[in-house]
Amino acid sequence: MSISLAAVVEAVQAAGVFAAAVLAGISAAEGKSYQSSSGIALTLIGAGTAVLLALIAIGLLRVRRWSRTPALLTQLFTGIVGIYLVQGDRLWLGGPAIALAVAGFALLLVPPSLRALTFAAREPSAPAK
Repeated sequence: MSISLAAVVEAVQAAGVFAAAVLAGISAAEGKSYQSSSGIALTLIGAGTAVLLALIAIGLLRVRRWSRTPALLTQLFTGIVGIYLVQGDRLWLGGPAIALAVAGFALLLVPPSLRALTFAAREPSAPAK
């Protein structure tokens, strides 16, 4: 259950990044970017990032061990960006970002998620004779 909710958090973050990429693309098309080439690059980077975040969400849904570390790093980055947004008087964006990051961390670090997404501890081998 907690892993499924963590996947939902990751998917919401992917949707947010995709929305930002679309807005960057619209600004670039309207000529409102600092330079059109940088607007296009931001759009492509944002779309690629959204795809990668969606793949991480799918990995979490399928309970793939590889998805744990990228998901945790996503939460760390989202929290940092949220703090910068709050400091920049964009509370309406920063608050939800921080809330998603905290929820994502909590859902990934509860014991059921840890058991499912980490390798089982091995018994120490018997000493050689």
